[in-house]
Amino acid sequence: MKVSTNWLSEWLDTGLDATAIAEKLTGLGLEVDDVSPVAASLDDIVVGQVLTVEPHPNADRLSLCAVDVGNGEPLRIVCGAANVKAGGRYPTALVGARLPGGLKIKRSKIRGEQSHGMLCSSFELALAETAEGIMELDEGLRVGEPIVTALNLDDSVIDVDLTPNRADCFSMLGIARDLSAGLGQALTPAPVLPVLPAAEEILPVEMEDGADCPRFAGRVVRDLNPAAETPDWLRDRLQRAGVRPIHPIVDVTNYVMLELGQPMHAYDLDQLQGGISVRRARAGESLTTLDGESLELDASLLVIADASGPVGLAGIMGGEATGVSEASRHVYLESAFFSPSVVAGRARRFGLHTDASMRFERGVDPSGQVRALERATALIQEIAGGRVGPVSEAVHAEHLPKREPVTLRASRLESLLGTVVPMADVKDIFERLGMQVKAVGEGWAVTPPAARFDIEQEVDLIEEVARIHGYDEIPESPTLIPMALGRVSEDQVPLSRVAVTLVERGYTEAVTWSFGEPELDALFAGGESGLPLANPISSALGVMRQSLWPGLSEAARSNLARQQPRVRLFETGVRFVRQDNECKEQLVIAGIAAGNLAPEQWDWPAGASDVFDIKADLAALFALTGGEAEFSMTAAEHPALRPGRSAKVLRGDQVVGWLGEMHPELVQRLEFAAAPVLFELEATPVLAASLPDYAAVSRFPRVRRDLAAVVAEEVPAGELLAAVREAAGPLLRDLNLFDIYAGDKVENGSKSVALGLILQDTSRTLTDADVDAVMRDVIGRLGRDFDATIRE
Repeated sequence: MKVSTNWLSEWLDTGLDATAIAEKLTGLGLEVDDVSPVAASLDDIVVGQVLTVEPHPNADRLSLCAVDVGNGEPLRIVCGAANVKAGGRYPTALVGARLPGGLKIKRSKIRGEQSHGMLCSSFELALAETAEGIMELDEGLRVGEPIVTALNLDDSVIDVDLTPNRADCFSMLGIARDLSAGLGQALTPAPVLPVLPAAEEILPVEMEDGADCPRFAGRVVRDLNPAAETPDWLRDRLQRAGVRPIHPIVDVTNYVMLELGQPMHAYDLDQLQGGISVRRARAGESLTTLDGESLELDASLLVIADASGPVGLAGIMGGEATGVSEASRHVYLESAFFSPSVVAGRARRFGLHTDASMRFERGVDPSGQVRALERATALIQEIAGGRVGPVSEAVHAEHLPKREPVTLRASRLESLLGTVVPMADVKDIFERLGMQVKAVGEGWAVTPPAARFDIEQEVDLIEEVARIHGYDEIPESPTLIPMALGRVSEDQVPLSRVAVTLVERGYTEAVTWSFGEPELDALFAGGESGLPLANPISSALGVMRQSLWPGLSEAARSNLARQQPRVRLFETGVRFVRQDNECKEQLVIAGIAAGNLAPEQWDWPAGASDVFDIKADLAALFALTGGEAEFSMTAAEHPALRPGRSAKVLRGDQVVGWLGEMHPELVQRLEFAAAPVLFELEATPVLAASLPDYAAVSRFPRVRRDLAAVVAEEVPAGELLAAVREAAGPLLRDLNLFDIYAGDKVENGSKSVALGLILQDTSRTLTDADVDAVMRDVIGRLGRDFDATIRE
């Protein structure tokens, strides 16, 4: 919201300069982004009147001008503008003036003739980006008057960055009202008086559903002057507020929106067919908006329609066919309250962002429609004349927002602010904000005004007291907070340890969007559609993610595209899975590895990461739980992973995750040079820790026995290890797989798996008989389960 300090001064005599006003607004919670003067310093530049224009004796394109600047003898000025004429009034820079571009005006001789000043263009005064000729001024301006005063340039614009909850401040009225409460000064708005109708014409209005549009006001204005122009003062205020002047009628509706916060729309009455209907759009209907865009409509959209169909998108933008043009002589003014729920998100759906939609979707004052209509009517009559009809108003009072009293406890106010604000001051603050206050016990029942949609809870009232009382007035004091020792669970590995472990293994933590592009998300999920967002910030972020892989893949691709030879990323976050018609949130640990296995160095061969490298990283995570022996991996197919190079991760019999190379189709789709390796683990079951159990350190020696079991090539080594652990029993302290051989020493289709068994007892030294018994059990189990033979 851009605020002109001159315009603001008509509502509130602050006695402050622009910088001080900005500081006060920031203190009130209305953050100021920028304060800038309307014009650069224009000292010694005045309104000059050209008395005579004579040809320059030595130059065809120059003129000798006698210019009256109001201080005696006319100045002799050489001018090269083609539009200079006798009797015209122009900005005149006197000797000694410095223009915004840095040029200092001096007495000079131009082609042999003396020049004692300069007639300026709007570009030279930094009032326009381009200019053709010198700037022509209104004949009513006083000769010799400083140009800053003459053009009302002694003004500053304060750019206020409003938060979405402060919809009441999207107007000069709202800003002035808040500043008035903060300064404790009276607000002096110009009275809005009813305009007496000169005709009885009323356009019938029908509202299908009062919940969509609880209040709709309108008025017919006929016989406008088509030659009317927007006055300079109104054009200046629009431009300083960031709004482009278009047409006198449209400019008035925009002005009223900026002044009172009520968006309005004007229709060309001659283009309307029949009465007005406020209804939902019907299937197959379309609308071409004022900006020329053709929109296909559906029942989720509220439209303004006449007998021919939709003529406007309610609360967003009017239609091109009924828009006001230079030829319009009869108009219909609309001023309505649309429910925020029927406007929110609709503009963004079509890529539109209008001042009206921004205000309606946050909530406008539901009581200000007729006031805005009367204000606009008065301005239109002042500018373009016309005969006005009576105000017609349709109201569904039961659907208008109702402001219920909110209770504020004095004890809660003191507790949160850490200081005591006198009860009389609290009451005064609420009354200055236009709220109704009633003492209730040890507190107040406060009813906010209609425009304050943000006052719903006790903490909202406490915020109002704090900001109007002044944050600087709240003393700093140490807060006494009961301290409680945090609880550390031994049955779950904290995510912080997971993060540290992965960082130590060369990964970088990433944070990606919790929602993603629908098609890519479905590809990673095997065609399952993700939960769609009702109001996505863009079409590329339209569904809640079913996996962290799409976001990590995009991040990895982006890094590889920026010449990163080795990318390892991980993320801990929530994925959203459909389950029994509900959305279930699952905390997962996911990662991606692309590019080189290790940073480039002289004693390590270059090569890309493969599944087994990442399997080792997962094994390091499993070791954190103390139950690494419970984890296993089994070859299985996943729609996002390459068949034959993917596995499901199990803890016991429960599937807790996946590991594998990215599927070739996804590799091609995402334009990876080589397939990255992905993993995703469910955090809760994976990080369940085995409780520590004390075991005495044995005083007796260990015994190692090696064996090489020949099994079929397709037998997973993990299953062999699990069988050996179970068969060896409690004497087994450690088990190492130290070699796998497949060659001419074993049969085709077979492999030799060499295992080292470390045996030890805590109460005695093991005998050969003890060790042999364990080995017989192990060999027997391998033979039964895997048809294994032992290599000698």
